[in-house]
Formats: sequence, C-alpha cells, structure tokens
Amino acid sequence: MSTATYTVVGMTCGHCVNAVTEEVGQVPGVTQVDVDLASGGLTVTGEAPVDEAAVRAAVEEAGYAVAPG
Repeated sequence: MSTATYTVVGMTCGHCVNAVTEEVGQVPGVTQVDVDLASGGLTVTGEAPVDEAAVRAAVEEAGYAVAPG
C-alpha cells in the first residue's frame, strides 16, 4: 500500500471536497481519497504508488490546484 499527501489550494466548501474526491478517485490505481477542507490536505492511497502527475491533473480538472511542495 502506498500513500501520498498533497495540499489543494482554492477549496472553500463541501462541494469543493466532493469534486476533488470524485476526480482523484478516478485516477487509475487510487483505492482511497481523503480530503480535509480546513487544511486543504489531500491524502491519496493506492495498492502501488499513484502517478503524481495524474493526481495533479485530476485536482486541476476539479477546478483547483496542488500547492508546490
């Protein structure tokens, strides 16, 4: 099992959390997505390491950005 964490910028409400969760959940290999609205934290879990570029693209598709880091 592999876990990666990111910080999402621009989320302001529960709808934002749902949009990010839905988009990132569609990335191949992702088995669990946890989003914390207060901190902007995004935790992505997969059986194997998940492609970071795909996660970033999914967050952007939802209308938000991943903070550099």
